[in-house]
Amino acid sequence: MRTKLSLSLLLFAVCFMTALAQTNTQSTNQFIQSGKSGGWKSLFDGKTLTGWRGFHSDKVPEVWGVEDGCIKRAKVAGEKKLTGGDLITVDQFENFELSIEWKLSKGANGGIKYLVSESLPPTGRSGVSFEYQVLDDDNHPDAKMGIAGNRTASSLYDLIPASKDKKLKPLGEFNQTRIIVKGNHIEHWLNGVKTVEFDRSSEDYKKHVAESKFKTTKGFGEAKRGHILLQDHNDEVWYRNVKIRELK
Repeated sequence: MRTKLSLSLLLFAVCFMTALAQTNTQSTNQFIQSGKSGGWKSLFDGKTLTGWRGFHSDKVPEVWGVEDGCIKRAKVAGEKKLTGGDLITVDQFENFELSIEWKLSKGANGGIKYLVSESLPPTGRSGVSFEYQVLDDDNHPDAKMGIAGNRTASSLYDLIPASKDKKLKPLGEFNQTRIIVKGNHIEHWLNGVKTVEFDRSSEDYKKHVAESKFKTTKGFGEAKRGHILLQDHNDEVWYRNVKIRELK
């Protein structure tokens, strides 16, 4: 009798833990359930890097992987022997709303680039385009560089600083990012707050470019259609709930 009772309890515990794990996975990757509702398309299935590849490569760089339902740029022992480089979507997009969550290790630097063309530059492992800055503002020196904070989290990197009322989550917690592209009109959002808005045909935008590190980069910011890119900056960064909807 005791043996049957023990086996029953063990079976119950196994079933309970399995159900709990499934619930956590569904919670972490809500896009698996809702990715196609409202026109949304999932860019990450929570398990594999299908739909992603390296910049100027048909393979995923070895420093990228999947951990606990997240795309992760990992710190790896013997990393110098592994291939690095930016991770990009196989597909390209023109007018869209991108939604993605991210968190950082202490002092980490990353970036979400969009409208990425592999013609900039024509070779190498790193793409050049508009970048939604992903940064530990408190512990990375880049936050104090650039002009007026235009290298801090959620800024249009090296061009336009994020608004001062942005709401950045504590280190180790996930931030929610939205990037909206409608022709020349572009917006950055962080945790429900709009942090950047610009028109890339405006004189104000052109002034920012002229003052930036991209002032001599021919073709910078001109692509109408391109890839989504996760930047390899040699730091640990996690991304999840990656989804996109195309806008007319």
